Amino acid sequence: MKPFRIYTTCLTLLAASWACTQEQAPPAEVPTQAATESFAVVGSISPLFEMVKGYIVASAEEIPEDLLSYRPTPEVRTFGEILGHVAMTQYWFCNAAMGEGPEPENYEELTAKADLVAAVQTAFDHCAPAYAMNDIQAMETVELWGETNTRLWVLSFNLTHAWEHYGNLVTYMRANGLVPPSSQGGE
Repeated sequence: MKPFRIYTTCLTLLAASWACTQEQAPPAEVPTQAATESFAVVGSISPLFEMVKGYIVASAEEIPEDLLSYRPTPEVRTFGEILGHVAMTQYWFCNAAMGEGPEPENYEELTAKADLVAAVQTAFDHCAPAYAMNDIQAMETVELWGETNTRLWVLSFNLTHAWEHYGNLVTYMRANGLVPPSSQGGE
């Protein structure tokens, strides 16, 4: 099974499981003001977005510039290319979830640390408003890469993707004797 199909299947099952546990209103009922202002669904995953954002931005800030070109094998992205890829995909996912937004640059081509740190921070900042949408908006359908699903599905896919690449960054950091942000402990 292709990775995109696996993500689609897993996230669809997650959304379906959530929907099945909710009390359903009759179809003719108009949503109340309280229902249209509810943020329970997206609000429940928003902290995960903030967490991965913090870890990825911190990773970009902490990696020495000379390690941005590090790649464990020739077939995979460099540390810098992963950061650039994550920045680009924040735009792709959140533009789809919000129904609009600027096209990203090809951030995978950036090589200067300051540029990559700025790109990652700006991309996550661009995405943050999507994680503040209400539950009614979250259940509306949108298209992403030829797939139609809910805005919540797109946001969940974005989280899965960001965490996947944070895992790459953790491995790259460990391979170079660095402690990743998620293992540094609180102050």
